[in-house]
Amino acid sequence: MEKPSVVGLDLGGTAIKLGQFLEDGTCINSLTVNTPQPSTPEAVVKTIIEAIAQLTQEQNCLALGIGTPGPADKDGRIAKVAINLAGWQDVPLADWLEQKTGISTIIANDANCAGLGEAWLGAGKDYDNLIMLTLGTGVGGAIILNGHLFTGHLGAAGELGLITLNFDGPMCNSGNNGSLEQYGSIRAIRRMTGKEPAELGKLAETGDKEALKFWDNYGCLLGAGLASLIYVLTPEAIVIGGGISGSTKFFFPATLQEIERRVLSSSRENLQLLTAKLGNQAGMVGAAKLAWELVN
Repeated sequence: MEKPSVVGLDLGGTAIKLGQFLEDGTCINSLTVNTPQPSTPEAVVKTIIEAIAQLTQEQNCLALGIGTPGPADKDGRIAKVAINLAGWQDVPLADWLEQKTGISTIIANDANCAGLGEAWLGAGKDYDNLIMLTLGTGVGGAIILNGHLFTGHLGAAGELGLITLNFDGPMCNSGNNGSLEQYGSIRAIRRMTGKEPAELGKLAETGDKEALKFWDNYGCLLGAGLASLIYVLTPEAIVIGGGISGSTKFFFPATLQEIERRVLSSSRENLQLLTAKLGNQAGMVGAAKLAWELVN
């Protein structure tokens, strides 16, 4: 008899990644399909339904978890906005998919799913309380408390990249000035240096003094931002993911030093600073974990 499974799905602007997972985290099948263009809600739902049928081939699929590029409502039913997708505003995605597939469905922000994925099968699997920061085009985040994703009473908690780092800093799309995102993201690095993070990483590998100095300064800024989060959440571990995490060996020492300088030892006892392990599979894995939580 076939084992029960769920499907985790990571919905992106260019691709949709799906994985079929057993309860112990084993991925028994995976598939990537192109996101339809234009990526209207109706077109995306049609593509998802076809992809699920192809992936599971009518096997025993108990639930569907979906990571979307934007906030979901507190019940995990509605995609409020989806960045890089056309015409997405308050889309009842879970309802639509349940009606058309008969499979119980839950949705969450993709950064939250990435954090849940790393907590389940990745760098954070040995910890019940952790935060994840994704350093990419923007800076996303996720909070895991007592083994569960924390999104607050509105479903919007965990926007860790939008905390204030510099009162008078550059304007952020959120309306904040000097948010952590304005210093930690790929766009911020381009603005500050005129270079790509990968380029700065390669230069640092060769011992380039300017690049090493940049990463040292970057680590200090990140440490200052994390200090605020540590005081509020006292996590056991902080997992750093996203494209910039490829250079953690160059900035982690300064980040740790800054945390130790700013945070009382009582708030950071045995704190671990870790590099994410699941790469671009984290969102799909976390979405599957959400699906298992829905049925258990």
